[in-house]
Amino acid sequence: MKKAVVLVLSLLASVSSFAQKWTTDKAHTKVNFTVTHLMISEVDGTFRNFDATLTSSKEDFSDAVFEFTIDAKSVNTNQENRDAHLQKADMFDTEKYPTITFKSTSIKSVGPKKFQLGGDLTIKGVTKPITVDLTLIGTTTNRQGKKVAGFKATGTINRTAFGVGAMPAAVVSEEVELRASGEFVAN
Repeated sequence: MKKAVVLVLSLLASVSSFAQKWTTDKAHTKVNFTVTHLMISEVDGTFRNFDATLTSSKEDFSDAVFEFTIDAKSVNTNQENRDAHLQKADMFDTEKYPTITFKSTSIKSVGPKKFQLGGDLTIKGVTKPITVDLTLIGTTTNRQGKKVAGFKATGTINRTAFGVGAMPAAVVSEEVELRASGEFVAN
């Protein structure tokens, strides 16, 4: 009986020894989107201010939970007038809805270091389930001796499903490509 208790405690200790919360290294992380303009060109944007965490108890991140909070006012498309319009009520309505959030609800392995990440995305107070492709780019230890993990996520959403923009799809595509990539550092 004593050996069984020691074995169980050892197993729990080995599992919990990896259980960690990770935060973004903002100097090496970005959150971007792309829309099609007039059905002929792409316009890229980024959000400059955000926070993200990752929690996982497995080294392969197969049980990872991701949470993002984006400051919608930090949107930048390299064009001041467009950025100002994106703040208005017909677009992100940043006065009423200053943040965009995502919290994962599922993760499914689909290959080596490849996952389908499901979760709830909230924009303008509208929450919809989405699924994105997630790739674990790699892991290492930084110069401060902390564990670092790199990820890339890509997916597509329909902006009108979240009440963003009333202009027709011929002007700005309803489909928005999402791309986030960067590094998480273990706390």
